[in-house]
Amino acid sequence: MQGVLTGFAVIAVVIAVGYAIGRRGYLGDQGREVLTKLAFHVASPALLFTTLAQTDLSVIFSSRLLVTALSTAAAAGVFIAVGAVRHWGVGRTTIGALCSSYVNSGNLGIPIAVYVLGDASLVAPVLLFQLVGVTPIALTILDLSGKGEKGPLWRRLLTPLRNPIAVGSLAGVAVSATGLRIPAPVLDPLTLIGGMSVPAVLLAFGISLCGSTMPGRGPDRHPVFLSVALKSVGQPAAAWALAAGVFGLRGAPLLDVVVTSALPAAQNLYTYASSYRVAERLARDSILLSTVISVPVLVVVAALLG
Repeated sequence: MQGVLTGFAVIAVVIAVGYAIGRRGYLGDQGREVLTKLAFHVASPALLFTTLAQTDLSVIFSSRLLVTALSTAAAAGVFIAVGAVRHWGVGRTTIGALCSSYVNSGNLGIPIAVYVLGDASLVAPVLLFQLVGVTPIALTILDLSGKGEKGPLWRRLLTPLRNPIAVGSLAGVAVSATGLRIPAPVLDPLTLIGGMSVPAVLLAFGISLCGSTMPGRGPDRHPVFLSVALKSVGQPAAAWALAAGVFGLRGAPLLDVVVTSALPAAQNLYTYASSYRVAERLARDSILLSTVISVPVLVVVAALLG
């Protein structure tokens, strides 16, 4: 349980620092926006590029990745179906679907993989799937649902190539697939810049909590509760059913996929919502509530399957 508690403690401390910064006004009125733009346009693309460029892509050919992909699709699909029926809009439904299925595989998933599962590489399939598959698709939808939707067809088709996060992810995959070795003078600065991504996201998230109401209230309460329920219970339950019932996983492999599916919604989803100025409160509340609820969920999962 040390890994679970350590991972959440790190996140909580950095978010608390962000909250304190916001309360004291150290970064001014534009502090959150600056941090968000820094993470979205500079730090996150650098982080994703350096991570994927040095990752063995053979991990994508595994039953664990199939379980992750199917459980992600199941949780997101339920939210999308409800959003379509309730007419929540494309942008709002997209953010809600991400909050229902996009796990915190980086700053929380890695320490939990190390301390609970015993191998940091076990989170790589989830990270790759989300960065290479889910993120470009979701951001393309957000792009096309805004100004890009009125542009010419060729411009709409090239939308993923204009998004900095998608570009960073795809470039990293290309480097890894071709086996190119990036010289240290090029890789080291990118690694240093990428190191700002997680702190910037968490600090911006903490600043956003200043003056906010309790999560789960207001007009977004129904989407928030649905996304949190799907993320905290629905997705890990789907992962367990698929892993044990369909793919026949037992023991450590079963624990791996269920633990990674039970991780809370990723903090960078708030960056996406802020960057596109859509469903920001939905993202913030869903991330916060799913992070709190995931603590007992992960403890129960580890106790039952460990």
